[in-house]
This record gives sequence, C-alpha cells and structure tokens, in this order.
Amino acid sequence: MTDAVLTPTPNDCDLPRRRSDFATFSEAIDYAARSAKGLNFHDMRGALERVYPFSEMREDALSLAYKLVAAGIGKNDRVALVAETSPEFSALFCACIYAGAWPVPLPLPTTFGGKDSYIDQLSVQLESSDPTILLYPPDIAEMAKAAADKQGCDGESWDVFANREGPEVELPEAKPDDISYLQYSSGSTRFPTGVAVTHEALLHNLRGHAEATDIGAGERVVSWLPWYHDMGLVGCLLSLIANQVSGDYLKTEHFARRPLAWLDLISRNEGNSLSYSPTFGYDICARRISSQSNVAERFDLSRWRTAGNGADMIRPDVMQNFVNAFADAGFKATAFTPSYGLAEATLAVTVMPPGEGIRVELVEEERLSGRPRDLSRPARYRAIVNCGKALPGMEVEIRGESGDARGDHQIGKVWCRGKSVMHSYFRNEEATDDCLVANEAGEVWLDTGDMGYMADGYLFIVGRAKDMIIINGKNLWPQDIEWAVEQLPGFNHGDIAAFSIDTENGEEAPAVLVHCRVSDADERVKLRDQIADKVRGVTGMSCVVELVPPRTLPRTSSGKLSRAKAKKLYLAGEIQPLELAA
Repeated sequence: MTDAVLTPTPNDCDLPRRRSDFATFSEAIDYAARSAKGLNFHDMRGALERVYPFSEMREDALSLAYKLVAAGIGKNDRVALVAETSPEFSALFCACIYAGAWPVPLPLPTTFGGKDSYIDQLSVQLESSDPTILLYPPDIAEMAKAAADKQGCDGESWDVFANREGPEVELPEAKPDDISYLQYSSGSTRFPTGVAVTHEALLHNLRGHAEATDIGAGERVVSWLPWYHDMGLVGCLLSLIANQVSGDYLKTEHFARRPLAWLDLISRNEGNSLSYSPTFGYDICARRISSQSNVAERFDLSRWRTAGNGADMIRPDVMQNFVNAFADAGFKATAFTPSYGLAEATLAVTVMPPGEGIRVELVEEERLSGRPRDLSRPARYRAIVNCGKALPGMEVEIRGESGDARGDHQIGKVWCRGKSVMHSYFRNEEATDDCLVANEAGEVWLDTGDMGYMADGYLFIVGRAKDMIIINGKNLWPQDIEWAVEQLPGFNHGDIAAFSIDTENGEEAPAVLVHCRVSDADERVKLRDQIADKVRGVTGMSCVVELVPPRTLPRTSSGKLSRAKAKKLYLAGEIQPLELAA
C-alpha cells in the first residue's frame, strides 16, 4: 500500500482536547477512541504502511482483553510484551489495562551481543517481573519462546494469541491507585528493577508534561524512539492517547539505518511537530548531511515546534551542529526543549518552557567534581545544559550527603516529589527504601541518584552519582574524559567509555575504551598515546587506554552508552582490545 491509498489520521477533529485529566488510563483510551485521531506506522523509507485510529485500537484492545481473561489472566497479573513499534503492541498494552493486568514492555533484540545475549536479557527480566505469559512478534518467536521456557512462563506470538477464544465478559474497574504497568529502566538488565507506576502517577505526569509543553491545536508527534524505554513508551505513545494526539512512527531499527527519514516525516506534517530524541539522534542526522547538500530542497523543519532532548546528558556542541546543518531547512534553535526525567518519576521531572531553547552555564570542572582548584593548571570548564523547570505538581530539591537542602548553584543530589513518583520497585523492598524516603512530615521524596544544581527555578544536571570515578580521593566525571577524547579527529559521539579499574600494581586508574577505525598497528600506537596525553591533560593522571573495534561498546535500550556494562564486559574479557605494534 502507498501514501496515495492510505489517509493518515488528522491533527485535529471536533472532539475537545483533554490534557490527560482522567482518573485512570482506561478512561483515557475510551475518550481517545471518540476522536478521529490515531497512530500511523511508516516503513524504513517513511512510506505510510498502516493507519490505526484510536477507535480501532480500542476495539482490538477490548477483544484482546477478553482473550486475556479467558486465559485466566486478571487483576495484578503481569503480561510481558516485547515492545515492537506496531499496532499489535499498542492494542495488547491497552488490553492489559482493560483486563486489570500489568503490561511489562521488554526490549527487542539489538545488534550487540547476539541471540544468546538477548535470550539471557529477556530471561532475567522475566524472572524479575514473574509474568503469566510473554507475548512477542512472530519474527523473533524462537528467541522469545526460548526465554519464556527458560523461566517457566507461557510464551506465544501475538498473532497466535489473537486467534484465541475470548467471549465478552465484564472487565474489572480500574482505580487511580492501581498499578497500571511495570517499566524497566534502560540499564536494568543484570539486576533488573521494575518500576511500578500507578494510573494516577501516569496521568499526573502526562498532564504536567502536556501543560509544560503547551500541547494544543495542530499538534502531531513524530517518533522513532523504542517503546520499551520510558521516553518512547510514555512520551511518544501513552501521551498521545491521553492527550488525543495523532502520531507518525518509524521503527527504531529503521531510524538507525535511515535516520533522515525521521526528518522527512517531520517535513511532511502540515501542523506543529513534537518530536523527541536523545543527543545521539540529532548527532547522527547532522553527520549524515553533507555540507554540499541543499537541505532546504529536501526538508521543511519550520513547523518543528518542540524538538525534545532527554534520556542522556545533553551536548550543546552537538545541538549547535544540528542547527548549523538544518537552519536552511527552517529549523529554529528555540525549538530545542531540554528536559530531565527518569522512569522512577514516570517520565519527566523538568522541562524547558517552550521557545527558550538550550541555555548553558560554564562551570569549572573542579567545582563539578567537588575537588579543590589546582592553581598550577589552567581552569577547565564544562558547559552544563539548563534542563528547565519542574512540571506542574512536581517539586525538585538539591540536597547534600546529609540530606540538607542546597541553595542556588550548590551541587548536590537531585530529589523530587509529586504524584508522578513511582509506587515502588516491583518485589524489591530494599531498593524501594533506598530511593523513596519519607521526611518527618510524611512527605515521600525520590532520591534520583543524579547530581545537579538549581538556579532561579531551573535545574542543571551534572552527572550520575554512581558514574563518578574516585581515585585517591580525587573525583572525576567520566563524561569530561569522554568528551575531551571526542575532540580528537575521527571520533563520533558515543565512541568512548571511561571508568575506573584496578591496575596490576593494585592501584586504581582511569580506563578509557575507544572505538578505533585505524587498521595500521603503528598508527594505533600513535593514537593510543595521543588519547593518553589528552586524558592526562584533563585528569592530571595516567590512564589505561584500550582501542576496541567499532560498535563494540554496549548501549542501553534507549541508545545511551552503558559504562557499567562496558566495564563488566571488559573485565570479563568479553571486550577484546585490538592488537598494537610491539
């Protein structure tokens, strides 16, 4: 089928928009189904393949909910769903909501690790979530069924499940404090922690985000983000249902092969586009465009109102490169909308107000890491991106190690409070107690584990506390090392992973794994020494530099570099460095 045959769902219709002001998500589905809007799925080249109005999605979801009930699945049971960007997943997710079961979105296979690695990853998350059944796309049936069998739960492809019997029955009524779904954070593969999100938390976050971004008439979402990550699932699927917004989708793997198809879809939208990406998505697009390309002839990005940034540390230099590459196509730097969030707060905690764009502050690296200023060396600065203001109904504080509140421009742990905060980690009371802390007034605050500071009501994120490298009492942020190495010729965003290791003499040292595209062994030695000099200039200490093949460094489900997994694989010998000249 072609675009000429299919008509995409409209940006607007007669049904008045409601900004997620529902008691439960099932109510949100029911209301969205009264509109003419819906989801639109595109192939790798951006051609429209399937139009899926919310009304059809609801009809399918109810049919599948009856099948779930007939299979003995009901209130508080878990249903694991491999989260392919497809009509089937969206209908199954909503079917679980109707049946009172908890959908558990799980990742698709990635290019890293292979078949056995994927089966192991699924198995670990299945063990944690303890689902009654795992439902999956037919084309990964062998791997998914192997993972289900390994954990002793039923496994079925969703085309087979759709053919089950399911007589119409009365479905349970959801309540605001019921759990709506379990979300596994992007790095939760070895020791997974499923975030339990209530209906109230989900809708509170969706409403706050809709108000913060001022969703209105003519809006349309365009996305390639995976639905097993909170930014893709909550921000680019559930938000569309709860706020009655039509959306256009590319599969994540198709974006990876043809990233500019994302911008083609945005260009074809005649309304205002809302589209989100981690930093690396903007980086890939800017790199794919030749300086000789006439972007104005191919793209029209003038109506891209909200270009969201999130999920990893925002790089202002990468964002500027994107502006430079696509300004002639009408892209405005003020469209950039930095944000900060995490699955434990459903999705968003802070969002930059519309039209303010990216704003940065230059901060001395010593101050960021809390170490004294070395007056014998020139000062080094890092540009820290303003991640915006707290969502309506969300409070943010910066606290010191003893829990004391910090003032403006004082770095500490980021804490937040509001109805968007998770209920708990599923079946992990210890982890829940570590991050959900009640004060004397009975207010429950979430310790995000991130470091940052506030200034005039805006939040600035410095880094993840557990990523900090501490050697001989000296604190180093890995991204300072990684970004410094990226300034050398020939490196891309995400080519470097920095962490600490124990050396043969028993001392700790920074280790830097670097994707290497140089084939000559002598040239590799020169590159290693060049990197070592660069790191020494940043840290003042010697480091271990290992050159590894391209595409070796692992990423999380959201596409972020996984330093923890890179370190684990390196120490286990599963990441093998390239040979250098003797």
